Amino acid sequence: MKIAVINETSAADKNGAILEALEGRGHEIINAGMTKSGMSPELTYIHTGFLTALLLNTGRADMVVGGCGTGQGYLNSCMQYPGVFCGHILTSLDAWLFTQINGGNCLALALNQGYGWAADVNLTFIFDRLFSVERGIGYPAHRKESQAQSRRTLTEISRLAHRSFPEIIDTLPEEILTPCLSYPGIGELVQVDTLKDPALKAALQKRMN
Repeated sequence: MKIAVINETSAADKNGAILEALEGRGHEIINAGMTKSGMSPELTYIHTGFLTALLLNTGRADMVVGGCGTGQGYLNSCMQYPGVFCGHILTSLDAWLFTQINGGNCLALALNQGYGWAADVNLTFIFDRLFSVERGIGYPAHRKESQAQSRRTLTEISRLAHRSFPEIIDTLPEEILTPCLSYPGIGELVQVDTLKDPALKAALQKRMN
């Protein structure tokens, strides 16, 4: 699995702790956000929400681990886009249930509020449980079929309730799009010229030029 870690400005100093908690699990880790405070351009949760959608909708990531001070702003930001299914994860039990029941592709972590003694250990426990069960398997077992149908329904609602991602790229204001598309490493990661979706490729080429 390709997992992107996208830190925003208020939580940039937690980047190393997230990477360490993800180590040794056999996944490809993409460090795509702010790796330290003071980087330019500065990314707020508004920007990291779009970057999350960009990496998921282009297929450059299978899952995104993000967050902000509380996790709430990032959650609301990334859920404005199609194809993003995010959980607000505070504990290992949250991670375990979110994986089985919701089978989502994005985690919103609280990286300032309540982030104190042994918070790095809590991150490790979260990822231990996140990867301990099959995504979307259902819990409890007798709800498996109902929950699977709900996930399919939610995917269709997301498609119907949003404009297409290329159309969103066409119309987003510069103050959101430019910092994201010009952020160090994003162009190399997305590789716009190799995208198979012609509409998405054209929309990104237009805005990046």
